[in-house]
Amino acid sequence: MTQNFDAIIIGAGQAGPALAGRLTRAGRKVALIERKFFGGTCVNTGCMPTKTLVASAYAAHVARRAADYGVVMNAPIGIDMKRVQARAAKVTLDARNGLESWLKSMDGCTVIEGQAEFESANTIRVGEQRLTAPNIFINVGGRANVPKMPGVDTVPFLTNTTMLQLELAPRHLVVVGGSYIGLEYAQMFRRFGSRVTIVEKGERLIGREDEDVSLAIASILENEDITVRTNAECISLAPHAEGVEVHVSCKQGSPTVVGTHVLLAVGRVPNTHDLGLDRAGIAVDARGYIKVDDHLQTNVPGVFALGDCNGRGAFTHTSYNDYEIVAANLLDGADRRISQRILGYALYIDPPLGRVGMTEAQARASGKKVLTSTRPMTKVGRAVEKAETQGFMKIVADAESKRILGASILGVGGDEAIHGIIDVMNADVPYPEVQWAVPIHPTVSELIPTVLGDLQPAT
Repeated sequence: MTQNFDAIIIGAGQAGPALAGRLTRAGRKVALIERKFFGGTCVNTGCMPTKTLVASAYAAHVARRAADYGVVMNAPIGIDMKRVQARAAKVTLDARNGLESWLKSMDGCTVIEGQAEFESANTIRVGEQRLTAPNIFINVGGRANVPKMPGVDTVPFLTNTTMLQLELAPRHLVVVGGSYIGLEYAQMFRRFGSRVTIVEKGERLIGREDEDVSLAIASILENEDITVRTNAECISLAPHAEGVEVHVSCKQGSPTVVGTHVLLAVGRVPNTHDLGLDRAGIAVDARGYIKVDDHLQTNVPGVFALGDCNGRGAFTHTSYNDYEIVAANLLDGADRRISQRILGYALYIDPPLGRVGMTEAQARASGKKVLTSTRPMTKVGRAVEKAETQGFMKIVADAESKRILGASILGVGGDEAIHGIIDVMNADVPYPEVQWAVPIHPTVSELIPTVLGDLQPAT
């Protein structure tokens, strides 16, 4: 027997539940299918547990620096990893259970637990159940990429998911991958007491960012005795008596690194391999991401892909914005598009990096007449008062339109202060307008008008 719905949502990540709420409030009959954990990556293996761990690591770091603030500690700082892990697990479970309870009590929403597979463009099978709807929304997220590097099948390794299960800090953690996930885990576990080495294939960390940002982040990590090995051209893994041997083959330093544990942090892949997309005729790219247009619709009418599985954003907030775009277009008669989105994001090392828009390199490559301005955090009163002066603020603007093109705030509060720039860019106002703002002192954000006032032609 086939059950008929107005909409079927596959996946209870960041976009799916919100969309279910909006559709049911509009009187639509909705089926939401989840095969494992409600909440998706953010709640279960991403933002919520990892930022909880970051907070614990930060507390340990500040405690070790107590004397810098005139605070006397009478005992050495220790880490109880079981309690650290339990705190992160509780944050996840509370969020997951709350979301599941909300969905299952939602009028007009039928929650089905199990693996969804397409039978046709408008029909889904979950076990013995068969569902059909004119609109289907795919929100299945992604998982850690495990590359086919030599030796990967011969050694135990960790991913961002299994890292959350550790109840003891590794003696020596080798992180393969020098981007966002890898750097966050590297710093937090160094602060938990592990020796840490980062191995990155590229010539520098977080290669998508400007070189000055990348070098500053490397310096921040090295100041905490984290070893950074870049230009690792021939990475391979092999068993070792002490754990895992990672072949690095860098131009400088030992050609191998031996760690007790190795974390593979080399990107993500979408969870689209087992949905039967071919039976529905849904197109994917070479990496398995579902192809969507500017309105998030696939090549099959009535089928949409939201969140990480569409390759158009890899963040909780972009997934939620996907929901906002689809809901506005379907229910409000709007014409919202992905191309209107100004992307902002953060790297949650300490101090954090807040980013929005173009890098300086991208702005220069665009052919625009570029203005830039930087200010070290040593010149930011808030940072000085907190004795956290690493990093800098940087803004890139268009000399002709007077619009901000992008910004990087690497420093204390950078993940919050960047929203002042995000708001200005979304409002699409000339940056001189912001120079007349009267920000609160003492904050990091108060320096934004000052940095804008110092914009000069890029040299």
